[in-house]
Amino acid sequence: MDTINAKVLSINISKTKGVRKEQIGQGLFKKDFGLENDAHAGKWHRQVSLLAVESIRKMENENRKFAFGDFAENITTQGIILHELPIGKKLKIGDCILEVSQIGKECHKGCAIKQSVGKCIMPYEGIFAKVIKEGVIKTGDEIKILGEENEY
Repeated sequence: MDTINAKVLSINISKTKGVRKEQIGQGLFKKDFGLENDAHAGKWHRQVSLLAVESIRKMENENRKFAFGDFAENITTQGIILHELPIGKKLKIGDCILEVSQIGKECHKGCAIKQSVGKCIMPYEGIFAKVIKEGVIKTGDEIKILGEENEY
């Protein structure tokens, strides 16, 4: 998989679950917790959510465009097919190392995105990760898929 141009387009945060997230320029991703001050952070397997802009574009048409964070993703990416990564794969982004923990999810009842759009791409092409090395991730940071030799 070519990740030479894989990068972060946006860091997104919300204070409550089930709503779109607001863009921030950077965020502190805490080990075994997730994005500091985000509603989805905690000691569980879905600490950080990622969605590719390529997936978001599949939902767009001439009548509807989406902003980063509209699908409640913490990190909007470009240049990597996230939902094809295997569980356990590690990504180095900024100072952090994330480990893929889940591909897709079941949309919860009352999801603001599904209600406003009619469907949501997150259950099929969004991924979730745990923070295994903490640090700051910024808009524009390169995303590197780490090999089996734990190159961090």
